Amino acid sequence: MYGKQSFSTAQLASHFFQIFIRLKNSGVRPMAPLGSRILTNPDDIYKHNMWDHVQWTEEDKENARQKAEENSRTRLPLPEQGKFDTNAHQYWDKFYEVHQDKFFKDRRWLFSEFPELLPSCAKERSTGARCGDHQAGISIRSISMTDTESGNHQHNDPIQSCRKTDMLYVQEAAEEQNEAVTQATSFPGQHSSFRILEVGCGVGNSVFPIINTIKNTDSFIYCCDFSPCAIQLVKDHSDYDGAMCHAFVHDICEEAASFPFPPQSLDVILAVFVFSSIHPQRIHGVVNRLSAYLKPGGVFLFRDYGRYDFSQLRFKKGRCLAENFYTRGSGTCVYFFTKDEVHDLFTKAGLEKVQNLEDRRLQVNRAKKVAMHRVWMQSKYRRPQSLS
Repeated sequence: MYGKQSFSTAQLASHFFQIFIRLKNSGVRPMAPLGSRILTNPDDIYKHNMWDHVQWTEEDKENARQKAEENSRTRLPLPEQGKFDTNAHQYWDKFYEVHQDKFFKDRRWLFSEFPELLPSCAKERSTGARCGDHQAGISIRSISMTDTESGNHQHNDPIQSCRKTDMLYVQEAAEEQNEAVTQATSFPGQHSSFRILEVGCGVGNSVFPIINTIKNTDSFIYCCDFSPCAIQLVKDHSDYDGAMCHAFVHDICEEAASFPFPPQSLDVILAVFVFSSIHPQRIHGVVNRLSAYLKPGGVFLFRDYGRYDFSQLRFKKGRCLAENFYTRGSGTCVYFFTKDEVHDLFTKAGLEKVQNLEDRRLQVNRAKKVAMHRVWMQSKYRRPQSLS
């Protein structure tokens, strides 16, 4: 199940049956907002391509640890390592020149996992009404969730009607804040009441599902990438709309680089499989700088690779740059996070935890009868309403 190793149907059935019995006897049933396809009958393993909330045995964990230790034992020489950091934009630009928009699929799951990407109410622009600030939506949504950490996550229809009675006070405060920001400077999307930034947007696999969903709402999305090729592909896309989207080239690791909007002007920052491509020593600085652009109550949405994901375990010796940090054949890099690292990353930037989940799944190749453990991190952290 690790690397190129595969197991027979009988071995896999026995393996997952043992896990199921242990969970059943303990009364534990994994719950989370990340899907509900639970493998309870080992004979069903090849009926679907993916199973949710997979529990690892101690043997699974030890095998994964040993595999990662083995493939990171031989590291690239230090003189060679630097180029993967300093030339990262060139490697990614080359990647997009080769693959264009054909490599990654559109992330249509975004709104089921991250309903915060929509304002708390979404009135049509044609009515001339404004939705009010999203920080109200986050507060109310957070209250309505029952224990996000244990996974009792409620998925409501994202396009909701505006509840003026319940939200009037918070909306008025938000409108005053928006006015203050607007008067201070002029910038793209300044008249929108709800603003999203996606960092490391690539060719728009998140951007266009968002655009097509927030259409006709008083929302605006910014998206940036340090690959000029990727940004040009975004702008050339048939769904790109300059009236509600601003795409620009930007290196989030560059400390002196400025954004086209002022601090405390964003409701949401989205980072999906982006921070893993950055050298781990740089990530804290990136999160600190980005967090300054969130409004009080604004939320940082994060999804990325988790420690001992199958993609980490299949690296060959000699591809390791640092602990749990590797370079692919394309020259692009990837880091594998733990829950504690993610929590430390965002709390040190002054944000408060809303959700911090380790998403463990079993991905199945039904044709080859191979099962692979996938591990992803999914987290939400909010900027406090009151800033010190």
